Amino acid sequence: MDKKPKGKIYKFKKYSNASKTRKIYTVNDRLRRVLLVFFLVLFFLIIRIGWLQFVQGADLTEKMYRQLTTSKTISPKRGTIYDSTGKALAISAQVDTVSIDPTKIVVENEDEHVEEVMTKELKEKVAKAFSEIFDLDYEETLEKVSSTSSNVTIAKKVENDKIDELKKWMKDNEVYSGINIDEDSKRYYPYDNLASSLIGFCGTDNQGLWGLELKWDSILTGTPGKVTSAQDAVQDYIPYENGTYIAPQNGNDITLTIDANIQSIAEKYLKQACEENEYKDGGNVIIMNPNNGDILAMATYPDYNLNNPYTLDYISEKDWKKMSDEEQYAKLQETWNNRAITSTYEPGSVFKIITAAAGLEEDLVEPDEPNVFTCKGYEKVSGIKISCSDKSGHGKLSLREALEYSCNPAFMQLGKKIGAATLYRYYDAFGFFNTTGFADIGDSGSSGERTGMFWDLNDVKSVELATMSFGQRFRVTPLQMITAISAVANDGVLMKPRIAKEIKNTDTGAITTIEPEEVRQVISKETSETLLDMLESVVESGTGKYAQVKGYSVAGKTGTSEPDYSDENSYYVASFAGISPVESPEVVVLVTLYGPEGDIHSGSTLAGPVVANILKEVLPYLGIQSDTTDSETEGDLITLSNVKNKTMAEAKKIIEKQGFNCEISGNEDDIVSSQMPVAGTKLMENAIVKLYSEESDTRVSQTVPNLKGMSLSEAKVALKNKNLNIKYSGKGKVISQDVTAGTSVEEGTVINIVLQEEIDE
Repeated sequence: MDKKPKGKIYKFKKYSNASKTRKIYTVNDRLRRVLLVFFLVLFFLIIRIGWLQFVQGADLTEKMYRQLTTSKTISPKRGTIYDSTGKALAISAQVDTVSIDPTKIVVENEDEHVEEVMTKELKEKVAKAFSEIFDLDYEETLEKVSSTSSNVTIAKKVENDKIDELKKWMKDNEVYSGINIDEDSKRYYPYDNLASSLIGFCGTDNQGLWGLELKWDSILTGTPGKVTSAQDAVQDYIPYENGTYIAPQNGNDITLTIDANIQSIAEKYLKQACEENEYKDGGNVIIMNPNNGDILAMATYPDYNLNNPYTLDYISEKDWKKMSDEEQYAKLQETWNNRAITSTYEPGSVFKIITAAAGLEEDLVEPDEPNVFTCKGYEKVSGIKISCSDKSGHGKLSLREALEYSCNPAFMQLGKKIGAATLYRYYDAFGFFNTTGFADIGDSGSSGERTGMFWDLNDVKSVELATMSFGQRFRVTPLQMITAISAVANDGVLMKPRIAKEIKNTDTGAITTIEPEEVRQVISKETSETLLDMLESVVESGTGKYAQVKGYSVAGKTGTSEPDYSDENSYYVASFAGISPVESPEVVVLVTLYGPEGDIHSGSTLAGPVVANILKEVLPYLGIQSDTTDSETEGDLITLSNVKNKTMAEAKKIIEKQGFNCEISGNEDDIVSSQMPVAGTKLMENAIVKLYSEESDTRVSQTVPNLKGMSLSEAKVALKNKNLNIKYSGKGKVISQDVTAGTSVEEGTVINIVLQEEIDE
């Protein structure tokens, strides 16, 4: 009984162990296969990695960098333009340009429809951000963002605060790909309108478009640099051994001969004259140092803001919109042009200086020889009666008297003596047949300077000879005219006008000086001195009286060219050339006013006072001593006392005791904190003085009336009605005022006026 169970058990165990063995073998076999496959895969992976790393590694790395590599142009810094005192008139500041690659502004998704919708939403989001940050039109911006182009500019010359705003938006919205921010520079003009017609302006790409900015573009621009680097999606730089950096060569700085202070004086009085007299075509002023040809100021009116050259402040928005595109551009060009060099005009009687110089130099006339010329009020030439300004005639005249009276017949007679061929020789010597080249620096571009327009010598007959002898029926530029007059003031030596003093290489610090350039001796020193003496007589006792400046000797000549009635676009031109001081000339001023529309057209009345006002400020500024003491100029004026920190009641008594009318603002017990005019001002008796306290400082403004043409008594009444004070010089009618009519000023302000008796020219 015991063996059978054991046999069964034995058989069962034997069968069981065999089964287990087969199972173990099966598992091991599978594991072995898996391990084999794993090691095979690992082996091939290692082989592949090795292949990629060691065989194709360099090529793949280069391909990767090629995809991530960016090559950017580095804009050079445009050179600065300085005035002669070191003030920056045109500067370049660091800004940025924002551009995009629209093909990279996408959202990837396996579902093409979802990807398209999400990409569209992203582009709309980006366009909205751009339009809000940079104040752009949304639809136009969206069109750019949706473009298929690989590079689209969104905004140029962007300030740092806007870039910071954009970067914050990119970070907050995690949008980086496709948006590029590149360094750039922007041109600024710190003094807005100052010397606008001379300096000109740049475009958005920093390329000079007008004026000296265009003329000297190659000198100011410099050479762009280049950087090649790798950047990831968020525009962080990746180390790249093949990256290159070529530094830009910055533009050169240029220092002008222009003095910003003198320029502002010229512009102030030119603007005042043009606005008060409503000249059809504005005007211009040039101030030159005759000794070296330096241009100290060159102003044109109307002017424009260099920082916003496509907006003209003197034209209302309503009138501007009425113009066609062609009319608008024509008006812009007309305003941008520097009329001192780009426009010609008939100089009129100012040109008699040149005729007189030729006559003296050729020994055909003496300055004070009596009865040399005869004026009957006209001169008949080839049967044509050509009138003098004085229709009754000047009678017998010397050359000095002919200049003083600006007598046309006398100069027609002198021109006939000299002859056309000889006159043309002097015109050529004085530089009227060529441009002055005032802005030539090396191989720079054209400045748009024009030359004079004269008859061909063979076409000059008796009538042409007569009219050109007193400055009409030919044309010159204002710069040519003042250059010739400066030669007369400079011992007869013609200097090339100089607008640039030096060029500085901003990378090396090397400075190139533009030296004054003597052109030629045109007339002798003796002729120059004789002519200056006669021109001083013109200002002292002739038609140039309006240009007198107390304390300084002034020589000068008036000019009034009449329109050519055969030309409907022709008009009167009023001008005046002044030289001071006569004994040692330092300043020559030429004022030219185009198309006076009132009843008065003469250069003596219109341009003479402008020259006087300019010289009054420029001569002391240049340190040229006056030969008149304060006591001689003050007359009966009373010096206003200082009443600050006194009670109103006490201060009022002091003011009224001095002979002034006093008005207080506040209570009598209040303490005076300020007074108008300020203490030390010299005032006429009965002038108005306003006192203010801290508790009651309510000031009142008044609009300055137009006093021109009024008598002294009328001007006093007009200003008194406005609670404004007056100071005056001269007698007769008001010819100028130092504060332009229509200007708003505080009550108590002193308005200086100049009076003059009427002078025939």
